Amino acid sequence: MNAKRIQRTMPVLPLRDVVVFPYMVMPLFVGRAKSINALEEAMNENKQLLLVSQKQADLEEPTTDDVFDVGTIANIIQLLKLPDGTVKVLVEGQQRAKINHLEEGEQFFSAEITPIDTVQGNEKELDIVKNAVLSEFENYLTLNKKVPADVLGALQRIDDADRLADTMAAHLPVSVRHKQSVLELADVQARLEYLLGMMESEADILQVEKRIRGRVKNKWKKANVTII
Repeated sequence: MNAKRIQRTMPVLPLRDVVVFPYMVMPLFVGRAKSINALEEAMNENKQLLLVSQKQADLEEPTTDDVFDVGTIANIIQLLKLPDGTVKVLVEGQQRAKINHLEEGEQFFSAEITPIDTVQGNEKELDIVKNAVLSEFENYLTLNKKVPADVLGALQRIDDADRLADTMAAHLPVSVRHKQSVLELADVQARLEYLLGMMESEADILQVEKRIRGRVKNKWKKANVTII
Protein backbone atom coordinates (compact mmCIF):
# COMPACT_ATOMS: atom_id res chain seq x y z
CA MET A 1 0.00 0.00 0.00
CA ASN A 2 1.18 3.55 -0.82
CA ALA A 3 2.31 5.23 2.40
CA LYS A 4 0.30 8.32 1.48
CA ARG A 5 -2.89 6.27 1.54
CA ILE A 6 -2.47 5.09 5.13
CA GLN A 7 -5.14 6.47 7.44
CA ARG A 8 -3.92 9.14 9.82
CA THR A 9 -5.32 11.08 12.77
CA MET A 10 -4.71 14.80 13.13
CA PRO A 11 -6.20 17.96 14.68
CA VAL A 12 -8.78 19.83 12.61
CA LEU A 13 -9.20 23.56 12.06
CA PRO A 14 -12.70 24.49 10.78
CA LEU A 15 -12.57 27.49 8.42
CA ARG A 16 -15.17 30.17 7.87
CA ASP A 17 -15.77 31.56 4.37
CA VAL A 18 -12.50 30.27 2.90
CA VAL A 19 -11.13 27.14 1.22
CA VAL A 20 -7.40 26.46 1.39
CA PHE A 21 -5.97 24.47 -1.54
CA PRO A 22 -2.74 22.50 -1.87
CA TYR A 23 0.21 24.75 -2.88
CA MET A 24 -1.54 27.72 -1.25
CA VAL A 25 0.22 29.79 1.43
CA MET A 26 -2.27 31.78 3.48
CA PRO A 27 -2.46 33.71 6.76
CA LEU A 28 -5.38 32.82 9.02
CA PHE A 29 -6.62 34.67 12.08
CA VAL A 30 -7.92 32.24 14.68
CA GLY A 31 -9.98 33.20 17.71
CA ARG A 32 -12.16 30.25 18.72
CA ALA A 33 -10.85 28.31 21.72
CA LYS A 34 -11.08 24.88 20.09
CA SER A 35 -9.33 26.13 16.98
CA ILE A 36 -6.49 27.63 19.01
CA ASN A 37 -6.20 24.33 20.90
CA ALA A 38 -5.99 22.47 17.57
CA LEU A 39 -3.13 24.73 16.50
CA GLU A 40 -1.30 24.14 19.76
CA GLU A 41 -1.75 20.37 19.40
CA ALA A 42 -0.35 20.53 15.87
CA MET A 43 2.64 22.60 17.03
CA ASN A 44 3.37 20.01 19.72
CA GLU A 45 3.32 17.19 17.16
CA ASN A 46 4.50 17.58 13.55
CA LYS A 47 3.08 21.04 12.75
CA GLN A 48 0.43 19.51 10.51
CA LEU A 49 -3.34 19.75 10.74
CA LEU A 50 -6.40 19.41 8.54
CA LEU A 51 -8.06 22.58 7.25
CA VAL A 52 -11.72 22.01 6.44
CA SER A 53 -14.37 24.56 5.48
CA GLN A 54 -17.66 25.08 7.27
CA LYS A 55 -20.86 24.67 5.28
CA GLN A 56 -22.19 27.86 6.89
CA ALA A 57 -19.71 30.62 7.66
CA ASP A 58 -21.86 32.29 10.33
CA LEU A 59 -21.81 29.30 12.70
CA GLU A 60 -19.74 30.27 15.71
CA GLU A 61 -19.64 26.76 17.21
CA PRO A 62 -19.77 24.18 14.39
CA THR A 63 -20.48 20.52 15.07
CA THR A 64 -19.21 17.49 13.18
CA ASP A 65 -22.13 17.83 10.74
CA ASP A 66 -21.32 21.44 9.88
CA VAL A 67 -18.08 20.94 7.95
CA PHE A 68 -17.35 19.35 4.58
CA ASP A 69 -15.79 15.89 4.49
CA VAL A 70 -12.87 16.80 2.21
CA GLY A 71 -10.19 19.20 3.40
CA THR A 72 -6.52 20.03 2.98
CA ILE A 73 -3.60 18.77 5.02
CA ALA A 74 -1.48 21.83 5.80
CA ASN A 75 1.85 22.65 7.38
CA ILE A 76 2.11 25.45 9.93
CA ILE A 77 4.86 27.78 8.74
CA GLN A 78 4.55 30.41 11.43
CA LEU A 79 2.36 31.03 14.46
CA LEU A 80 2.01 34.29 16.35
CA LYS A 81 -0.10 34.91 19.46
CA LEU A 82 -1.62 38.39 19.37
CA PRO A 83 -2.27 40.67 22.38
CA ASP A 84 -6.06 40.31 22.05
CA GLY A 85 -5.85 36.53 22.56
CA THR A 86 -6.29 35.58 18.91
CA VAL A 87 -3.65 33.76 16.90
CA LYS A 88 -2.24 34.59 13.48
CA VAL A 89 -1.02 31.48 11.70
CA LEU A 90 0.63 31.11 8.31
CA VAL A 91 -0.23 27.79 6.68
CA GLU A 92 0.75 26.02 3.46
CA GLY A 93 -1.64 23.54 1.87
CA GLN A 94 -0.05 20.17 1.08
CA GLN A 95 -2.57 17.53 0.00
CA ARG A 96 -6.28 16.78 -0.21
CA ALA A 97 -7.70 14.44 2.41
CA LYS A 98 -10.97 12.64 3.04
CA ILE A 99 -12.42 12.66 6.55
CA ASN A 100 -13.37 9.13 7.57
CA HIS A 101 -14.38 10.05 11.10
CA LEU A 102 -14.58 13.47 12.76
CA GLU A 103 -14.42 13.64 16.54
CA GLU A 104 -15.53 16.71 18.49
CA GLY A 105 -13.30 16.43 21.52
CA GLU A 106 -13.53 18.57 24.61
CA GLN A 107 -10.43 20.55 23.63
CA PHE A 108 -10.44 20.46 19.81
CA PHE A 109 -11.72 18.65 16.72
CA SER A 110 -9.68 15.70 15.46
CA ALA A 111 -10.21 13.47 12.45
CA GLU A 112 -9.23 10.12 11.06
CA ILE A 113 -8.32 10.94 7.48
CA THR A 114 -7.09 9.32 4.30
CA PRO A 115 -4.89 11.49 2.06
CA ILE A 116 -6.18 11.71 -1.52
CA ASP A 117 -3.74 11.08 -4.36
CA THR A 118 -3.94 13.28 -7.45
CA VAL A 119 -5.08 11.64 -10.70
CA GLN A 120 -3.15 13.16 -13.62
CA GLY A 121 -4.80 11.53 -16.66
CA ASN A 122 -3.72 11.80 -20.30
CA GLU A 123 -0.93 14.34 -20.79
CA LYS A 124 -2.00 15.50 -24.28
CA GLU A 125 -5.61 16.00 -23.22
CA LEU A 126 -4.44 17.82 -20.10
CA ASP A 127 -2.41 20.25 -22.21
CA ILE A 128 -5.42 21.00 -24.41
CA VAL A 129 -7.71 21.62 -21.44
CA LYS A 130 -5.02 23.63 -19.65
CA ASN A 131 -4.64 25.98 -22.63
CA ALA A 132 -8.41 26.37 -22.90
CA VAL A 133 -8.67 27.22 -19.20
CA LEU A 134 -5.90 29.82 -19.41
CA SER A 135 -7.57 31.40 -22.44
CA GLU A 136 -10.93 31.56 -20.67
CA PHE A 137 -9.29 32.98 -17.54
CA GLU A 138 -7.81 35.78 -19.65
CA ASN A 139 -11.29 36.52 -21.00
CA TYR A 140 -12.71 36.36 -17.48
CA LEU A 141 -10.20 38.99 -16.31
CA THR A 142 -11.55 41.51 -18.83
CA LEU A 143 -15.00 41.20 -17.25
CA ASN A 144 -14.22 40.76 -13.55
CA LYS A 145 -11.94 43.40 -12.07
CA LYS A 146 -11.84 41.68 -8.67
CA VAL A 147 -8.96 39.48 -9.85
CA PRO A 148 -5.56 41.25 -9.98
CA ALA A 149 -4.26 41.45 -13.55
CA ASP A 150 -0.84 40.03 -12.60
CA VAL A 151 -2.44 36.71 -11.60
CA LEU A 152 -2.67 35.70 -15.28
CA GLY A 153 1.09 36.02 -15.74
CA ALA A 154 1.72 33.95 -12.63
CA LEU A 155 -0.64 31.22 -13.87
CA GLN A 156 0.94 31.16 -17.33
CA ARG A 157 4.29 30.34 -15.71
CA ILE A 158 2.92 27.22 -14.00
CA ASP A 159 3.67 24.08 -16.03
CA ASP A 160 2.11 21.52 -13.69
CA ALA A 161 -1.62 21.15 -14.43
CA ASP A 162 -2.43 20.07 -10.86
CA ARG A 163 -0.82 23.17 -9.39
CA LEU A 164 -2.35 25.39 -12.07
CA ALA A 165 -5.89 24.20 -11.32
CA ASP A 166 -5.57 24.73 -7.57
CA THR A 167 -3.84 28.11 -7.89
CA MET A 168 -6.49 29.35 -10.31
CA ALA A 169 -9.32 28.12 -8.08
CA ALA A 170 -7.77 29.91 -5.11
CA HIS A 171 -7.81 33.24 -6.97
CA LEU A 172 -11.30 33.07 -8.47
CA PRO A 173 -13.85 35.26 -6.61
CA VAL A 174 -16.51 32.55 -6.36
CA SER A 175 -18.46 31.01 -3.49
CA VAL A 176 -17.05 28.59 -0.93
CA ARG A 177 -19.29 25.84 -2.32
CA HIS A 178 -17.82 26.29 -5.81
CA LYS A 179 -14.29 26.20 -4.41
CA GLN A 180 -15.15 23.18 -2.28
CA SER A 181 -16.39 21.40 -5.42
CA VAL A 182 -12.99 22.02 -7.00
CA LEU A 183 -11.21 20.76 -3.89
CA GLU A 184 -13.19 17.52 -3.97
CA LEU A 185 -12.00 16.68 -7.51
CA ALA A 186 -8.84 14.57 -7.34
CA ASP A 187 -8.76 14.15 -11.13
CA VAL A 188 -6.83 17.10 -12.57
CA GLN A 189 -8.59 17.11 -15.94
CA ALA A 190 -12.01 17.01 -14.28
CA ARG A 191 -10.90 19.89 -12.06
CA LEU A 192 -9.77 21.99 -15.02
CA GLU A 193 -12.97 21.23 -16.93
CA TYR A 194 -15.03 22.27 -13.90
CA LEU A 195 -13.12 25.56 -13.71
CA LEU A 196 -13.61 26.11 -17.45
CA GLY A 197 -17.37 25.58 -17.20
CA MET A 198 -17.62 27.76 -14.11
CA MET A 199 -15.73 30.65 -15.72
CA GLU A 200 -17.75 30.41 -18.94
CA SER A 201 -20.98 30.55 -16.92
CA GLU A 202 -19.74 33.48 -14.82
CA ALA A 203 -18.53 35.30 -17.95
CA ASP A 204 -21.97 34.94 -19.57
CA ILE A 205 -23.60 36.49 -16.50
CA LEU A 206 -21.05 39.32 -16.39
CA GLN A 207 -21.60 40.02 -20.10
CA VAL A 208 -25.35 40.34 -19.55
CA GLU A 209 -24.81 42.61 -16.53
CA LYS A 210 -22.44 44.76 -18.59
CA ARG A 211 -25.00 45.15 -21.40
CA ILE A 212 -27.76 46.04 -18.93
CA ARG A 213 -25.58 48.67 -17.24
CA GLY A 214 -24.73 50.08 -20.66
CA ARG A 215 -28.40 50.40 -21.65
CA VAL A 216 -29.31 52.01 -18.32
CA LYS A 217 -26.43 54.47 -18.64
CA ASN A 218 -27.47 55.46 -22.17
CA LYS A 219 -31.11 55.94 -21.13
CA TRP A 220 -30.00 58.08 -18.20
CA LYS A 221 -27.85 60.25 -20.48
CA LYS A 222 -30.70 60.73 -22.96
CA ALA A 223 -33.14 61.57 -20.17
CA ASN A 224 -30.80 64.28 -18.90
CA VAL A 225 -30.07 65.95 -22.24
CA THR A 226 -31.24 69.55 -22.14
CA ILE A 227 -33.32 70.40 -25.20
CA ILE A 228 -32.88 74.03 -26.31
